[in-house]
Amino acid sequence: MAQTILPADYIQSSEDLNEDGDSTKLTLAYERLYELPKTIIERFCDHIKYLDISHNKITNLDGLVHFKHLTTLIADDNPITEHSLLPPMPNLQLLWLNHCKISSLYPWVSKLKESCPNLQYLSVMGNPAAPSYFNGGTFYEMLQYRLFVISQFPSLLHLDDRKVTEDQREEAHRLYKRPLLERIVKPGSSSLTQLMTSSVTWSSVHSKISSFWNKENRQRRNLLI
Repeated sequence: MAQTILPADYIQSSEDLNEDGDSTKLTLAYERLYELPKTIIERFCDHIKYLDISHNKITNLDGLVHFKHLTTLIADDNPITEHSLLPPMPNLQLLWLNHCKISSLYPWVSKLKESCPNLQYLSVMGNPAAPSYFNGGTFYEMLQYRLFVISQFPSLLHLDDRKVTEDQREEAHRLYKRPLLERIVKPGSSSLTQLMTSSVTWSSVHSKISSFWNKENRQRRNLLI
């Protein structure tokens, strides 16, 4: 990984780095960064609540562990993949990872839940793992993706470009709780263990759940999106 070298005059007060003068906000967008600079971390991690690192070349997010008070992280348009895991950030409420390189939803979402259990706003539009009409996703793929993500975050209020409705939350809980997974694999088989413990792609999870969905939810297909 290329080392980030900043000129001396770049290290300035957080007020100077933001147009609105808010000392709790730090914007590092469009700075051609490959990592969070150590000098920035040391200077600002104790009081920053809002951090914008969008439109850079960042893949390693480990440095975020030092931002204990962070509630908002904007990381759009970075080459972040499903292997770029976030450190524990229990105070994070808003996370934008639009137009990154996340290609596998599972187990990435589960890892994200462990790191950021209190997310209220999440957007991952423009990633291969987030089906949409723009990347060839079907209606059912988009719906099941949405319900799966909602099922992981009880506090989620807004996913991508839409609010989370109570109907969606109830359906997500019904479809993606463990008893459902036990019902779509044969009793006594190793399929459930493999599904729950191994790294699998969203398409494999989708294929197992799709038939179950079509059988039980034909009458509700237009109620959730």
